[in-house]
Order: sequence, then structure tokens, then C-alpha cells
Amino acid sequence: MEAIKVGLLGIGVVGSGTLNVLRRNQLEISARAGRRIDITMVAARDLVRARGIVGDGVRLVSDPLLVVNDPDIDIVVEVIGGCTVAKDLVLQAIANGKHVVTANKALLAMHGSEIFAAAQEMKVAVAFEGAVAVSIPIIKALREGLSANRIEWVAGIINGTTNFILSEMRDKGLSFDAALADAQRLGYAEADPTFDIEGIDAAHKLTIMAALAFGIPMQFDKVDIEGITRLEAMDIAYADSLGYRIKLLGITRRTPDGIELRVHPALVPARSLIANVEGSMNGIMVKSDAAGVTMYYGAGAGSEQTASAVIADLIDITRLATAAPEQRVPYLAFRPGAIEATPVLPMGEVRTRYYLRVCISDESGVLASISRIFAEQGVSIDAMMQKEPGQEGRQVYVVVLTHQTLEKNISAAMAKIEDLRTVHGSITRLRIETLA
Repeated sequence: MEAIKVGLLGIGVVGSGTLNVLRRNQLEISARAGRRIDITMVAARDLVRARGIVGDGVRLVSDPLLVVNDPDIDIVVEVIGGCTVAKDLVLQAIANGKHVVTANKALLAMHGSEIFAAAQEMKVAVAFEGAVAVSIPIIKALREGLSANRIEWVAGIINGTTNFILSEMRDKGLSFDAALADAQRLGYAEADPTFDIEGIDAAHKLTIMAALAFGIPMQFDKVDIEGITRLEAMDIAYADSLGYRIKLLGITRRTPDGIELRVHPALVPARSLIANVEGSMNGIMVKSDAAGVTMYYGAGAGSEQTASAVIADLIDITRLATAAPEQRVPYLAFRPGAIEATPVLPMGEVRTRYYLRVCISDESGVLASISRIFAEQGVSIDAMMQKEPGQEGRQVYVVVLTHQTLEKNISAAMAKIEDLRTVHGSITRLRIETLA
């Protein structure tokens, strides 16, 4: 049977990894796919560098449109990133009747609905396992492995850079800035780490997982996002002393009133599996009615790790290339007609537990005033502990753990507490997620 011809857009870290793994494991890959899969055309900016990577026998071009418009190419693999040129190229490939594989989470989170609609019309496949937690087959788990289940929630560590930083802060007692510098020196963080440390990368991935889990459209603009830049070493130490670890989590949960979509640092019990996902690794938990809680662990980035996911998509498409479109697994797990615009819950309506750190004057009556305000706002206190003195004079830190309550109640209580004469500076707020 004639080989499947693949056009590769980009020969950087992911593109070169894809080429290397495909060549190294060609016999096994062909045996699994039922046909040989060959990268026959590559678009690259630096053709001299690219030739040194791909060798002979592969057509190199500087214009990626030549790849997506080539009639001999069966599948286009997009690994150039970004949401402008990549979007145009993917849509053009689909318009030309070509299947598409992409590892571009930002592209799908921002423009997935448009891309899938175009693919549906042209009856071509769009596969994207490499877009989320690359070495973890979470896309396939949500689309296929758990398809018998009603999924209740998905929560995970889905950004390796922030997880490395938080692990360094906890293990070495480093400040955020020092841990970030370590991450950059070791290659875990970019020179401009904004997308990672501000939670945007995790929000892109969460958007995709929520759509797969609950049959909703891609809604990146509705994700509530909070990064880790304001975390202090003392809060990581306090959390540790209380039996918790702080992780940047992406959480999406089905509730009677809507879908939660949120990315933020959270305290998780130190004994839980996800609390022990350390360094640059990723870990994702899924709670569903029949399977219960399942967990997925592995590397969230890397050249050959991403290549593993990209090539798995190539194998799937190769297997199904001759199948009728209606026999393929739907792009977002649910048939297009079943996708529902379920409302996304405003953050103020989210119900969870909280960790609060307050700097107060060390004088009588302060804790009573704080307790009274919490009671007035319907917030039930689980524990209140006085820590070491603050930075100026007779000031101390008080850590408050609450029972479950609405975010809007906590926000209202915080505003009133911060207005007290005996409270100094802003209150540090972190959510507590037991994931039970």
C-alpha cells in the first residue's frame, strides 16, 4: 500500500523530534498504522540548517503555503506555534482537503471552534494529542477511554515550568524570582516566561480539556486565570507545615449552575498523588461516575515527548484515512450537534475552601473583629493560627483556613478586613482543593 505523505510545518524542537522518532521507529509505526508514514516535505525559515536536520530525500521549502497546497501531501503537521500564520495555514490545509495534526494549544483554545467547523465541512480529521501534557495521552483518554462516563471534574498540573518553580521554592526555600532564574538557566523557562508564570499556557490547555470533558465549545476568554508571580516563600512554608503543597492547577468542574473554568495556585493535601508531582512533570486527575478518579502522569514538554503524541495522531489518521467521516471519533468527543453552550460559572459563584494570610497588629480584639466579619459574610472558619511577627514592630501574621464557601463571600470579607485599622497591607488568598 502506498505510503502516507506528510508535510511538516516547522523543523524546530518539536518538528525535528517528530522526524527523528518517525525514522527511528518506522518499522513499528508502519506495523501499527498499516501503512508507511513518510515526511516528504518540510517548510523551514533556515533552509541550510533544515537540510542538516532532514538530510536528503525530503523536499525543503521556505514558504509553508507550498506544503499546504501541494496535492501530494496527505497530512499536514503544524508545529510552528502562534495563532496568526498557523491559523491561516491550518485553515488552508483543511480547505485543500488535507488532514491536520497540530500541537498548538493556543491556536485550538482561541480558534478551535472555527477550525473544527471547517474540518467538519471538508470531512477531514484534525488531531491534537500533542497540544496538552504531551507525553500523557489525556486527549485520547477524554475522547475515547472515558467515553462511557459522565465526567464530573478534571484537575491538573499542566504547566511544567510553574511546577518546577514551585518545587524549587518548596525544596530549597527560594523566592519566586530566584526559582524563576533557576528555571531559565536550566532551560525550563523561556527568556520571557509570561505565558507560563501567569497561567495563560495552562488556561489554553484547560480550555481544550473542558471542551472534551463536557461537550462545550472552546471558551478561553471565560477562563479565570491567576498565575504564581505573587506567591511568597512563607506561604509555601506555611502550607507545608499545615500538611499541604502549593501547585498551579487547571480545574474544570461540572456544577448544577454551570461549568467551572479556572487556573490558579492552590493548596492540595501533601498525601495526595498530585501533590507529589514534582519538578517539570505534569499530572492530571479526572473524576467520572463509572471509572471514579483516574490519574495521568508524565512529561509535559520536550522534543521527543511531543513527537510521541504527534506521531500517535499520524497513526490514528492513517488508520482512519479510508474510513467514512461519520465513523471517526468526533473532534471534541461529542458529535457536533451535541455540543452545548453550557454557561461558564463566574468566579464569584465558585465554592471552595480558602487559605488566607493576614498581617495584623499584635493587640487584643483584632482576631475577634476578623471573626465577626467572616461570620457576617457567611464564611465559616476551620482554623486560625498566629505565626511569627511581621516586618514592622508589633505585627504578626495570622493564617486562616475556611470551610467551603463562595468566592464572592470571601472577597467581600477580605475587603472589610483590609479596611480595619489593625490590618496591614493586602490579604494573601489561596484556594484549597482536596480533589476528592
